[in-house]
Formats: sequence, C-alpha cells, structure tokens
Amino acid sequence: MDILFVADPLEAFQTYKDTTFSMMREAQRRGHHVSACEPRQLSWRSGDVVKGHVRDIRLTGVLNDWFEERGRGARALKDFDVVLMRKDPPFDSEYFYATHLLEHAVREGARVFNRPASLRDHPEKLAIMEFAQYAAPTLVTRSAEDVRRFHAEHGEIILKPLDGMGGMGIFRVAADGLNLGSIIETLNHHGTTTIMVQRFVPEIAQGDKRILVIGGKPVPFSLARIPQGSEIRGNLAAGGKGVAQPLSARDLEIAQALGPVLAGRGLLLVGLDVIGDFLTEINVTSPTCFQEITQQAGFDVPAMFIDALEAAVPARA
Repeated sequence: MDILFVADPLEAFQTYKDTTFSMMREAQRRGHHVSACEPRQLSWRSGDVVKGHVRDIRLTGVLNDWFEERGRGARALKDFDVVLMRKDPPFDSEYFYATHLLEHAVREGARVFNRPASLRDHPEKLAIMEFAQYAAPTLVTRSAEDVRRFHAEHGEIILKPLDGMGGMGIFRVAADGLNLGSIIETLNHHGTTTIMVQRFVPEIAQGDKRILVIGGKPVPFSLARIPQGSEIRGNLAAGGKGVAQPLSARDLEIAQALGPVLAGRGLLLVGLDVIGDFLTEINVTSPTCFQEITQQAGFDVPAMFIDALEAAVPARA
C-alpha cells in the first residue's frame, strides 16, 4: 500500500515513544510505502482535487537520523491507498479546516482514517455523554450556579476545559469548596466558555487507564498512567508513570460495548480513558501508547493496527 501520514513535523518526532513512528515502522516492515505531510501542506484549488505537498520517506533504523527523504512534491490524496490523519491536538480552527479538506478528499475517492467527519463529531471529552451509562456523573455547562449545585450534590469534583489536552487545566475541588468560585471564573471566563465537571473518582490513584480499540476490537492491555507525588493527573505529559496491565472485566465491558459502534463510524483507532470503572474520555484525534504497551506487555500493538488497516482498505484495481 501507498500510505500518507498527515502528522506533525517529522523532525519533532520522539521516536522512542511516538505512536505514529511505530505505525510507519511496521508499515515499512511489511513492504508498504510511507509518505508524510503536515496539515498546513494540504491545499485545494478551485476546479482541482485536494492535494498535499508530501515527502516520500524511508525509515533508516538509525536513532538520530531516523528517516531519509526519497522525494517530495504535490500529490492528490485520492491517489494514495490510504491517508492516516495523525496530527496531535489541540483541535483548533486549523485542525477543523484540515478535516474539511480531508472530507472533500474522501468525496473524491480518498480513504482517510480516522474519518474526518467523525473526528469533528466526537470531541474527546464531550463524546462520553453519548455513553453516560459507563461514565461518572458529568455536567457540561457555562453556568457557575450549575457547577455549584453539582458540587453540593457530589462533594468532591473535577473541573476541566473542553479543549484541554495532556492534563492541562484540570482542577480538583474538595467537599469544602475552597477556591471553587475562582476556579470556575478561570475556566468558564465569567460564563462565556463551556466547561466539564465530573464527580471525582478516587481510583485515579491506581491510574488513568488508556484502552486502545483498533478496528472495533480492544488491545488486551491498557496503559495505566499513574499520578506521581501530590499530582492528581495521571497524564504522561503531566509526569504520570505509565504501567501496562491486562484489561479488567469492566475495561473489557466498556471497550466491547463502544468499539463496534465507533468503528462503524469510521474510527479505526480509538483511545478510551477509564478511571476505576468509569469512562472519562474518548480520544479519536491521535491516540497514543502503542510503544509503551508493546514494550512492557509484549503485545505488538503496531502489528494489530496495520492488520486492521490492511483489512479496512481493499486492494485497488
């Protein structure tokens, strides 16, 4: 297959942990051809098809100079066998515009994963509300009074921005409500910005579990991201420690319930975040943790992903 990765700059990859790199390495190992571009290198001229200014690359196996460029130029996205959208968050206006260009490329015949329209339809925090039976009590609101009532009902709560990533902007408020007013003002900008509030789940001490679902099927191991020191955030970007562990019965229940539904919407790769027994996020933009799980548990996650990709993309005539 001829695979285009739409991703962050190749020079910025931290290859010892980067999931997109592990996908590229497995794809090349199987004989597939790898190309890459950044979202800013997508273009669409009136009367023409969506194109990308792409770099054809070969992975070298060398730590520092991990790829070599074999050529570059403008190519129609529909001419690739598959396009993988792997741009990391934030999901800002430029990401939004990129999904529109990718969606038009789909109409032209390109095969894009995850499906661009589904990326827009599944904001990573709000998406859990469709599956409320698996989530902790959650409120989405701009209203400070709504937040105060939720706090009075549940005691200890977590507040977070809807567009945060890597644990950014997460606050824990205890039953005494200390600093609640100030935190609300900081996050909702005096009622102009929508935020999310959830009942605090104390099992965060055992980790915020990332469960990968590929082609509707769960990887049998999660990566529990365990907060360190006085932190309440398990995110690796916030200093959490990643520990691979087998899925619990509840983890498997959630993954098996959501996996086929999301896969049916063109979401080939999903990262479910679970704390204790509760679903907290559905990550669809650029789920990670392939290398950590593979290295610690011995389960080849990149191989499972490329298997699913090959199954999802029929050979061209």
